[in-house]
Amino acid sequence: MHPAIALPTLIAHRGYSAAAPENTLAAVRAAHQAGVDWVELDVQLLGDGTPVIWHDADVARCSDGRGRLRRMRWPHAQVLDAGRWFGKTFEGERMASLEAMLALLNELGMGVNLELKVNRGHDPVALVERVLPTVLDALPAERLVLSSFDQTALRHSRTFATADRLALGVLVNRLPKEWRALCAEIDAFSLHAHWGRLKPAQADAIVQAGYALLCYTPNDPHAFHPLWAWGAASAITDEPEAFQRYLSASASAAHGR
Repeated sequence: MHPAIALPTLIAHRGYSAAAPENTLAAVRAAHQAGVDWVELDVQLLGDGTPVIWHDADVARCSDGRGRLRRMRWPHAQVLDAGRWFGKTFEGERMASLEAMLALLNELGMGVNLELKVNRGHDPVALVERVLPTVLDALPAERLVLSSFDQTALRHSRTFATADRLALGVLVNRLPKEWRALCAEIDAFSLHAHWGRLKPAQADAIVQAGYALLCYTPNDPHAFHPLWAWGAASAITDEPEAFQRYLSASASAAHGR
């Protein structure tokens, strides 16, 4: 048995990353203001063991600094401007700690698909052991899906909580032949697939096997439309408001027939 998670149709990818700098508190606030109830975020460790919400292995793309996370300490990370690269409005936005992000999610009552981001040279076991106790203590099971491309991270995560307390999601790029075994090994709740590489028969098999199908990262709601009929439960998108407008228009058109 898995947690009673009411998966939303739309999950804002790295927060509302088309409207605010990705993986920041500002991006999560923007998603909430847009009426989105869930966000997808990445968590990894700095060199001093501090869990932070960040995607890349370094800080060059999304800040005004340089350097790899695994060589960085929290005081240095907090000096970086993680917003100015996106727009002047966000100048002064800082890298978010896991603790600050969890506090915001609870303040806003939002759910999260938290990805355990295991970049090259990073230790998946250390990441899990630092992150899981904090996350499990902070969030109710109904507002959390923990996912990763790294099977070691998922396997170790399962040792912290049974399936009724922690929903785990297997992240894949192209659906591997052994996807059923990967899901079964960790008693997965969901499978997260690249929407553009998924085939109808594969989607059907995933749903028939009892796994929720989450699709990343569609940004064209018209192109993604057929996947709803394939059984997609959620679209993890950078453009939640574009999807909202499209889905509302489609529902209105269907009602008017």
